[in-house]
Amino acid sequence: MPPIRSLAFVVNADKAGAAELARELMAAARRAGTRLKYTTRLPLRHGYLRGCDACCVIGGDGTLLGVAGEAARAQVPIIGVNRGSLGFLTTYSPEEARTHFTHLMAGAFHIDHRAMLAASLASAPPDLVLNDVLVKAEANSRLVRLEVLADGELVTDYLCDGIIFSTATGSTAYNLSAGGPIIHPAARVIAMTPICPHTLSNRTVIFPETVKLQVFNRTEGARLLVAMDGQRNLGVCTNGPVRISLARLRLPLAQHRDYFSIVRTKLNWSGGFADKK
Repeated sequence: MPPIRSLAFVVNADKAGAAELARELMAAARRAGTRLKYTTRLPLRHGYLRGCDACCVIGGDGTLLGVAGEAARAQVPIIGVNRGSLGFLTTYSPEEARTHFTHLMAGAFHIDHRAMLAASLASAPPDLVLNDVLVKAEANSRLVRLEVLADGELVTDYLCDGIIFSTATGSTAYNLSAGGPIIHPAARVIAMTPICPHTLSNRTVIFPETVKLQVFNRTEGARLLVAMDGQRNLGVCTNGPVRISLARLRLPLAQHRDYFSIVRTKLNWSGGFADKK
């Protein structure tokens, strides 16, 4: 990658050590002659990343998810430094960031272009989603009957607690907790995983990248809540449809380790002989 000449920092000041780490990395960037921007406010205002060569996000995966839409629209790579817990997306540890930051400023990293979802209610403009879209009853304790169409054809109707529509990147998030599969991030697919379905044969369905999905509420007297990436609500609707497809834009995400090295570390997979060589 070309050297980074203009760098934005987005810092979750609520995470222990995040502000201190940001000061260290910003000092290193200044010594390299890099122009800097800094904010602790999320969501980012529209256009905040315009003119930046990269964006350094210091926090947890939730912080990075709050930046993903604006980064995708501006096509600015995100460098994620983990000050949260698991850190599937913020893959640089603080120690790795301190050690390698001068090399990062010189462009010594590669970019994964991660597929995103476009989600909308009825005829509203779509919003960008990196991990997943959750469709469930507005009342937490209520079961819902949801009808799913793919390219206008009926898939099935589910009696369940809700449905997760996930990207490959989001497959290791809520989808995985609900029993869905791990999907390599290079796969441009949509995974549909029902939550606690009342039919044991209901399992995850994987759709191709061209699919256009619609979800209709068939539960009398219930309203649907549509949540994106576990932190933003697209809205509430009575009948639908909720429309979901792969977005035209993809998120540029800086990576320094191979995908399965991250999975082995984060999920504590047994064995790991390759990591011990």
